[in-house]
Amino acid sequence: MTQVAEKTTEANPYSHEHSVSYDTANKILQTSATRRSVLTFLAGVPMLPLAGCTTASTMGQVSRNSASTPLMPMTKAVKQVKFIGMEAPSLDNPEQMATVYVDSKMQADFTDGSKQVYDLAYTPFFLTGDMVPDGLGGTTRAGQLYDIHNKPLYDASAGEPVPFYSNCPDGSSLITVKGAKVPGVKGNPVFAVVQFEYASMDRSGKDTWGRLPSPIAVLTLDQNPTTGELKLVKYHNIDTSKVHGLWITCGASLSPWGTHLSSEEYEPDAHNLAGEDDGKFLDFSKALYGDQNKANPYHYGHMPEVFVNPDGTGFVKKHYNLGRISHELIQMMPDERTALMGDDTTNGGLFMFVADKPRDLSSGHLYVAKVKQTSAKRMGTGEFTTQWIHLGHATSNEIEAMANTFKPEDIMSVKYQDPKDPSYTKIYFGGKPNWVKLNSKNKHAEKAAAFLETHRYAALKGASMAFSKMEGTTVNIKDKVAYSAMARVEKSMVDPVKYGDHGVHVALNKSGAVYAHKLSGGQKTINNAMPINSEWVPVSMSVPPNLAGQDIAADELGNKSHPDKISCPDNIKYSEKMRTLFIGEDSGTHVNNFLWAYNVDTHELSRLLSTPAGAESTGLHAIDEVNGFTYIMSNFQHPGEGLADNPKVAEKVLPLINRHYKDSYGAAVGYLGLKLE
Repeated sequence: MTQVAEKTTEANPYSHEHSVSYDTANKILQTSATRRSVLTFLAGVPMLPLAGCTTASTMGQVSRNSASTPLMPMTKAVKQVKFIGMEAPSLDNPEQMATVYVDSKMQADFTDGSKQVYDLAYTPFFLTGDMVPDGLGGTTRAGQLYDIHNKPLYDASAGEPVPFYSNCPDGSSLITVKGAKVPGVKGNPVFAVVQFEYASMDRSGKDTWGRLPSPIAVLTLDQNPTTGELKLVKYHNIDTSKVHGLWITCGASLSPWGTHLSSEEYEPDAHNLAGEDDGKFLDFSKALYGDQNKANPYHYGHMPEVFVNPDGTGFVKKHYNLGRISHELIQMMPDERTALMGDDTTNGGLFMFVADKPRDLSSGHLYVAKVKQTSAKRMGTGEFTTQWIHLGHATSNEIEAMANTFKPEDIMSVKYQDPKDPSYTKIYFGGKPNWVKLNSKNKHAEKAAAFLETHRYAALKGASMAFSKMEGTTVNIKDKVAYSAMARVEKSMVDPVKYGDHGVHVALNKSGAVYAHKLSGGQKTINNAMPINSEWVPVSMSVPPNLAGQDIAADELGNKSHPDKISCPDNIKYSEKMRTLFIGEDSGTHVNNFLWAYNVDTHELSRLLSTPAGAESTGLHAIDEVNGFTYIMSNFQHPGEGLADNPKVAEKVLPLINRHYKDSYGAAVGYLGLKLE
């Protein structure tokens, strides 16, 4: 490996020792026993086989500082696992609040009645901004932002230009590729696709959310066949120019066929680019193309899919026919055709796509939900039955062609004040009233509206556009239940006067909740009685026990959500083998955001990890088996954000965050696993 040119003297946020360049950190990770963090399942063992390692030399020991019992050889079957949560960090130890803090454990229950407890640990691959190996004998900067010509972007807001890199890594997928071969890999080649949602601020401190393009990278990881450790050997930035660049790539999921299903959330309002969020899309266009008028808003708000090549490179393809919505994190069902989609906005909908062919998203039907509340109004989080409206059928190619050629007025007319014209229909879009009318002179206007003005068209068709920040989705295959994270239960879910009456009237809960959807087949659409060709269609939704947050008056630390309950659930992933729903928070109501484990059988909620204060827990990906090992991927974003509003915490914690994480411009990409000696 080429010696890294850039060094740092920051404190290491993972060992609380002095910190280091990527190269030095990598050597530490290779030699430190506490960095061998893996969950491993032995092939051929019934139920849930688990091993801390596979060689006799490493069995029988754990960390000297561990409270867990010594490791035992795990050649016997595991009946179940459970997670033992940790206390939330406090100002008694500011260092814990300023870093990725893990003091949780996992218990394995064996079929013979014995038990084993294992400490958990977090292992980073890098901090954004680090110089990492490019696989070509040199280095490249992790999280670097690029323009449409793949030239690095520089930030000159505070004087001399410096590289513009993201401090907001988000969705990740761990992928194996048949025939993979990458120089430098000594064990098993494994790939991680990591997307960088945005950069939260420039060097002057100005907010840059949505004003810069979003990079996405393929990491080549060297998996130790014995311990499961993952070591970064190559970082490859994906060329996004052929898909017009990427816009606010948030949560992601792994498809059943081994591709990374990305996202572009908060689709830009094509009818109001200059007025929307102080012209952020115009700034995005300027950064990407060098021209604020060059980027076409209809090219963004779609679902990109990333394919990884055997050599550790990759390419991206956008699917224009899954609706232009605030894509967060979609979940493909086991039929490999049905996709349930999050919609992270106010006046959002529950959307579903059913592909014509398995493993091929290029053609299919788009649907949106119509729900009926069966529980008492303005009480709790609500219970609903779910029916479906058919929005249309399209190929990606035909919608892309429309996006290339149609202007907003070719599709529909939008007014932001009542035009006093009965030909317009009042709807709600992004929390505000709109008056809309399809262009009757364009024979393609209705299809274009369905797939390019999806929110407005769904409202016109009578969908329940009531949901508030519906984030990640995932599925429990055995129980045939899907889950949706509702980051905040507010606005369009609780106030039908201000945000429109869509049949959802629940109690305000700014701490949010996770909803469960019962899935079934044999469903028909309510607008044209068309059979839905899927056995994985949501038919009802409600919140399971212990999956709703609780708003509180601010406690002495500044938490506005109960610290022992979830707050603003965001990315969620379900593990079939562990019967566990993992939940990452995006909360301004917890001072530290947490990663939780929820057992779907016992309804027990366990805190696994705490991110640095002000940081969001992102990049969650739980994969049950990669060459015999299980990994829980976890990143975080924008450490220290918002702490200025909490001076009691900021005084003690913010200097530590700045020391550990490049003055809050760096953030970690890594994974959670067992801590072994």
